[in-house]
Amino acid sequence: MTTAFIFPGQGSQSVGMGKAMAEASPVARQILEEVDEALKQKLSHLMFEGPEETLTLTANAQPAIMASSLAALAVLEQEGGIRLSEKAGFVAGHSLGEYTALAAAGALKVDAAARLLRRRGEAMQAAVPPGDGAMAAILGLTFEEVQAIAAEAAQGEVCAAANDNAPGQVVVSGHVEAVARAIRIAKERGSRHSVLLPVSAPFHCPLMAPAADAMAEALEGVAMQAPLVPLYANVTAAPVVDPAEIRRLLVEQVTGTVRWRESVLAMQEAGVTRMVELGGRVLGPMVKRIAPDIQNLAVTRPEDIEAVLKAL
Repeated sequence: MTTAFIFPGQGSQSVGMGKAMAEASPVARQILEEVDEALKQKLSHLMFEGPEETLTLTANAQPAIMASSLAALAVLEQEGGIRLSEKAGFVAGHSLGEYTALAAAGALKVDAAARLLRRRGEAMQAAVPPGDGAMAAILGLTFEEVQAIAAEAAQGEVCAAANDNAPGQVVVSGHVEAVARAIRIAKERGSRHSVLLPVSAPFHCPLMAPAADAMAEALEGVAMQAPLVPLYANVTAAPVVDPAEIRRLLVEQVTGTVRWRESVLAMQEAGVTRMVELGGRVLGPMVKRIAPDIQNLAVTRPEDIEAVLKAL
């Protein structure tokens, strides 16, 4: 049985995240302290106590989600006497979760990943003036149908299929008016529901080009090793281990589509029969819709550890 370790993206943050792990385990506290030191900020206090509106800011949420995931992994490894490289055939992450996956697989040091995600969050937030962009989840249509709707809705502006999350769940991103047109067209085409997402910027569309440039520069100056196990990349839905290629794909990911549905199917085709989500419970339900035969496990609290170790 082949296992993939998977890591959530933005939207999985919540006040109290990582607190139970840190209280229960010195190794979890060590991870959080390492991130605090890297960012010169008591991010762990913000994670534990809030306020929620500050935690939700992109520049805080991205490294916080990574820290929580890596803390959960550290406890799993220590308590079980295991190593990711021995138990997982692959790693994957949703959007910012790719950075977490790379740190988990030894390609990036924890402090470097934290600083990269802080830069990524700041750059993505700054790429588009507040109020100019939006994202919306289109439910009940195929990815190809939503791609066509986004192209029709653009009308000289930007509207793109940003996240192919699961069958019947595709997110569009772009200019506010274009996204509103996409919602209207989707309703006419049979979408059962569409909802604007509470995000601060239109991620994973061409409007993020300035952020992609910023990340190209940031990644150029960071040491990166080949991951201990292959990473399934968001923008290709294919495994990658070469550091230069990983850098290129991380830059492309800022403006490109997160091909999560295809990534899960590709991992299943490669023999994955179990997925373990570290630090969240948002990817598991998507995986269940994409590939119902894959076993889903999650580690967010100390009480999850025993069950996951038994399964592994």
